[in-house]
Amino acid sequence: MKKLENKKVAIICDWLKDFGWAEIVISHLMEIFPDADIFSSVFFMGENKIFLNKNIKTSFIQKIPFLNKSHKLALTLRPIAFESFDLSSYDIVISSSSAESKWIITKPNTIHFSYCHTPTRYFWSHYHEYINMLEFWFLNPLAKYLIPKIINKLRIWDYIASQRVDYFIANSQNTKNRILKYYNKNSEVIYPWIDIKSIPFSEEKWDYYFYNWRCVPYKKFDLIVEAFNKNWKKIIIETNTDNKLYRKLKSISNSNIIWKFNLPKDELNNLLSKAKWFIFPVDEDFWLAPIFAMASWTPVIALKKWWALETIIDWKTWIFFDNQNIRQLNNALEKFETMEFDAKYIRNYSLNFDKKIFKQKIVDFIENKI
Repeated sequence: MKKLENKKVAIICDWLKDFGWAEIVISHLMEIFPDADIFSSVFFMGENKIFLNKNIKTSFIQKIPFLNKSHKLALTLRPIAFESFDLSSYDIVISSSSAESKWIITKPNTIHFSYCHTPTRYFWSHYHEYINMLEFWFLNPLAKYLIPKIINKLRIWDYIASQRVDYFIANSQNTKNRILKYYNKNSEVIYPWIDIKSIPFSEEKWDYYFYNWRCVPYKKFDLIVEAFNKNWKKIIIETNTDNKLYRKLKSISNSNIIWKFNLPKDELNNLLSKAKWFIFPVDEDFWLAPIFAMASWTPVIALKKWWALETIIDWKTWIFFDNQNIRQLNNALEKFETMEFDAKYIRNYSLNFDKKIFKQKIVDFIENKI
């Protein structure tokens, strides 16, 4: 990292409210650049030790009650918030973005790298899905009326902001294609990573499926509950999201569906390592959870779409189902249970996503560009 010595670096985040896979990528960037300052629209993760002694700078949204805890309701404020950050003293700025953090404004001598998880999903690729599954509670009717009237202006704003980025890094080939389609910008694919060697694994597998993540509409928790209510197979579902959808799905789940809420990391790792199967029913750009499962010697059943097709060897580590419906998923589960998987092969395959590879590729890319 000789070229990066004495360079002042800032890392920009959409928001920092809970610790998920996007935040894992941020923690990786912080590991590469330990002296970097952190900018975010809001910050509510002071208890997390990775932010200990870090210089965290938040926007004016942090001081607005209610809106500071709801990134959806602060949608139209975040562009203004990110454009208001003064980054004039930095040599390198790295935005980790699936939303508006790339909207920052930098001086000509500052190089802006954007690690893009996806072009802003609710403006572009998943706009209609978001409109049909709004989460503004009693404001849903108003939001459904207003958003279509302003979406074109938001898209223009988002496109203009994307042109300020000097270099895009995509988390998958699918994201690379979307960056080109929506922003007309080229990008380099560097897959996210996890610390494979730190992940516990178990040869002892218990007879249950496992799924975890934020309980939001496009993560398809509803599909899993409907399918497992019908097939009566055992599944453990973990989430750290306490919302209307979570409470509704939990209330209608049969006894074979066991919900866990906001588990400590050790308990979550243990459940994943003991699971016989992991489910990935999501149309996602890139998701680290299935890689985490494979590192735990756990095979994955996945929706046959997008990044899964880039990185997975069918039948040796995963099997696929074609459409997000109950019949397709349950048919795939029946097939899945007749198959045998080589746990050590699955673990070894996950090493393709080890942190050493990611860190070296990120450093090489940035050094080559500066």
